[in-house]
Amino acid sequence: MKQVYFDNAATTPVREEVIDKMHNVLKNNFGNPSSSYSLGRSSKSLVEKSRKAIASWFNVSEGEIIFTSGGTESDNLILRSAVRDLKVERIITSKIEHHAVLESLEALKVEYNISVEYVQLDANGVVNLMHLKELLDSEQKTLVSLMYVNNEIGNLLDLKSVANICQEHNALFHTDAVQAIGHYNIDLQEIPIDFLAASAHKFHGPKGVGFAFIRKNSGLKPIIIGGQQERGLRAGTESVHNIVGLETALNLAYKNLSEESVYITALKDYFIKSITREIPGVTFNGTSADLNSSIYTIVNICLPMAADKAGMILFQLDLKGIACSRGSACQSGSTKSSHVLTEILSSEDLLKPSLRFSFSIYNTKEEVDYVIEVLKGGF
Repeated sequence: MKQVYFDNAATTPVREEVIDKMHNVLKNNFGNPSSSYSLGRSSKSLVEKSRKAIASWFNVSEGEIIFTSGGTESDNLILRSAVRDLKVERIITSKIEHHAVLESLEALKVEYNISVEYVQLDANGVVNLMHLKELLDSEQKTLVSLMYVNNEIGNLLDLKSVANICQEHNALFHTDAVQAIGHYNIDLQEIPIDFLAASAHKFHGPKGVGFAFIRKNSGLKPIIIGGQQERGLRAGTESVHNIVGLETALNLAYKNLSEESVYITALKDYFIKSITREIPGVTFNGTSADLNSSIYTIVNICLPMAADKAGMILFQLDLKGIACSRGSACQSGSTKSSHVLTEILSSEDLLKPSLRFSFSIYNTKEEVDYVIEVLKGGF
């Protein structure tokens, strides 16, 4: 059976070069990085080499890159410590953030009695910057948490404007950049972000590893305790092969960014034009059909299909060998509607099936044609 993988926003296939590097480390560099003998020192050297290489892509110092298990842990470390240790009293976010942020904030409200306020969004889920400024007109110690790229509808945040607004109002700024890292260059000297979360498996690296950018002298403290690894901010023996895999994947992503982003953008454009032509009445959620205001890897469509067919659509597509998504993979076991789409779609459109297709360099126009042909059949 034909297999088509269009769920790269959930996870990406690991590049062969990354697998080779990781295999070599697993075989030859098994020493504990905290050990003082040569096997340990060689592992520590690899970890620090990776840290330095990663830091260079964002124009920051090595000490500002903290290795974690991925985006969710990075978000938790940043948000929990900001409240507990920096005495943040209020957090401003949006209702379409990743659950790693939204559920963390709900827990912090209960534990620390912080206030959480939500910035207004337009009908496409775009952040209202004027409302953000109004919310920031307060004496309370505040942190703003807004994601750079929405993982379901692909909306791009005006990152620099938000960072500058936060700086002007003496507010801390955290961005979940999990969907953006490896796809956009970010100069963290030019853009005054305080905290950032990233995950390797979104840019053809391994699962289970990521990093937090924590600006120097921030005052954050660990939430995982039991050792002095990662500058004392994240206890536990470092996963050397995963860290090297992360570095290798990031190096390849940025070295090939110009060529690969052009290819994927053309593929997304082809998908949008083809499905618009072949399936009259299809609409696009968020700004995902606008190549200038959404990430080039994601498109989210609403199909003109009866509600009774919506529930089984992913199953039917899977039978045809097509992998895509109805929202975040982290919520795939939930029976609830996407919280992102619930926020921006009408009650009528929520009854129709919405699907997220996300692309990588390993996809082709022939695969797009196959998917659209299957969707035209209506099952």
